[in-house]
Amino acid sequence: MRFLFTNPIKTPLLSSILFHFPNSPRLGLLDSVRVNSPSSLTTQRSSLSMAAIPPKSPSPEEEGLARRLWIKFKRESVFAMYSPFTVCLASGNLKLETFRHYIAQDFHFLKAFAQAYELAEECADDDDAKLSISELRKGVLEELKMHDSFVKEWGTDLAEMATVNSATVKYTEFLLSTASGKVEGVKGPGKLATPFEKTKVAAYTLGAMSPCMRLYAFLGKEFHALLNANEGNHPYKKWIDNYSSESFQASALQNEDLLDKLSVSLTGEELDIIEKLYHQAMKLEVEFFCAQPLAQPTVVPLIKGHNPAGDRLIIFSDFDLTCTIVDSSAILAEIAIVTAPKSDQNQPENQLGRMSSGELRNTWGLLSKQYTEEYEQCIESFMPSEKVENFNYETLHKALEQLSHFEKRANSRVIESGVLKGINLEDIKKAGERLSLQDGCTTFFQKVVKNENLNANVHVLSYCWCGDLIRASFSSAGLNALNVHANEFSFKESISTGEIIEKVESPIDKVQAFNNTLEKYGTDRKNLSVYIGDSVGDLLCLLEADIGIVIGSSSSLRRVGSQFGVTFIPLYPGLVKKQKEYTEGSSSNWKEKSGILYTVSSWAEVHAFILGW
Repeated sequence: MRFLFTNPIKTPLLSSILFHFPNSPRLGLLDSVRVNSPSSLTTQRSSLSMAAIPPKSPSPEEEGLARRLWIKFKRESVFAMYSPFTVCLASGNLKLETFRHYIAQDFHFLKAFAQAYELAEECADDDDAKLSISELRKGVLEELKMHDSFVKEWGTDLAEMATVNSATVKYTEFLLSTASGKVEGVKGPGKLATPFEKTKVAAYTLGAMSPCMRLYAFLGKEFHALLNANEGNHPYKKWIDNYSSESFQASALQNEDLLDKLSVSLTGEELDIIEKLYHQAMKLEVEFFCAQPLAQPTVVPLIKGHNPAGDRLIIFSDFDLTCTIVDSSAILAEIAIVTAPKSDQNQPENQLGRMSSGELRNTWGLLSKQYTEEYEQCIESFMPSEKVENFNYETLHKALEQLSHFEKRANSRVIESGVLKGINLEDIKKAGERLSLQDGCTTFFQKVVKNENLNANVHVLSYCWCGDLIRASFSSAGLNALNVHANEFSFKESISTGEIIEKVESPIDKVQAFNNTLEKYGTDRKNLSVYIGDSVGDLLCLLEADIGIVIGSSSSLRRVGSQFGVTFIPLYPGLVKKQKEYTEGSSSNWKEKSGILYTVSSWAEVHAFILGW
């Protein structure tokens, strides 16, 4: 059970979640609004795991254009960071031959970058802007000097090292075309009649260049943070030091400040053009990294070492607050209250007796309050007084049996209260179809399901009271192939009776469903299991899987896990460490019940790790 919310319906939730239920006695509600996630909606789970809900995005007044675009397209930066080339570079075991090839490609790219700055400087009509662009261009020339120093160490010539690959050509042509004014709907620089029209081209050019600067500044800082204090012999330390340096960070910020300044007077349509250019540049950056040839084993993407003929990839995922933004119990409660009759309405004789909307609201509030108070008491009752030094799965399993008993009792109270009685199946399906999932979740599952050569299977394990809600939420995205393991509502002529067909109510039920599923696949192939979850209820499954990935940062999950000896490692540093140890013929060594779980902040990280770009 995932409870619930305090004072349902009285929060601003209804102002953004307004359904039109065809079978509801209350009509006139909007039909066009998707189920989103107001921060005011709180559940017992979400109050313990606020990081699972994305923070409120800054308003346009709070952030400049460049910063807003970086946040909007941060997903691409994750794919760049998780590319095989960058993981190997960060680990220090990237083969020198590959690094040489990269430097040669980057040499060609930086020459185009410097030329683009030169063209932008010609278009700028402000002396300060011209000076800033000139300084930025000098910074690129310094980068070229660093590349030249690498080459001198190797005793070769940059221009002769490698032919330009298609990804580099595509990127440089995009940059120079933009800087030349060859943007859809924009006149070429020779035809620009006014200084303002020229300034627009300068802004467009900066919009196409800013992502590169910010991405390298981001990667430089990330990689520098991973350097060990004693790791003075990292072969690519000079590269990392350059892009993590204060001077390069300042150049990236200077580029963004200039983009903000040049775009102040642009129209909405012109700002849209900059956004498209920015996004295209981010994608070209990812393709540039992915195009670097690698002749060594890598830990990413996970499917790289997957042999569909002899291997089987089984992906398990929780649903509530792992896939969703709003807990399903809150959605079901809302449907019940919104579709309930008012206290002064007579109910049809053939309809199951229901509480009024006011009675439902009060009952949900009492159930929620009781659950919230008892949940924390239950957690505290089985926590060891001192932190366990050595992880022991059986000890944790035994402790979580108490939480399982608590969850089952809580579900019984919900059934006995009658709050789930009288809900129409069509209303549930419609709510499911409109339920917004976490950013990147749907795309990830679509990629998995549509890749017929992958031979992967996807299972959703959930405490959700109504599997139909889950199936509807995924079917709206064409994901009918997902296997859903959840509780089910009991229906009489498509109207819920208030009973729950109990299948997955607790951590113990969940791990049993996980193990039963694995057993059904047999041992005719090598099975690799991945579990993605966010709560204490997922803990046993996360540990049973070969790879357990915690999405978000639930404080209760970490508190319980850590106290029982579980180690939480951010996924990217964990992969870099594995890559350092990864040599020809070695195994990536993923194993169940190791006591190690990997943490991520987004589905983009899950996608980049498992599937790659």
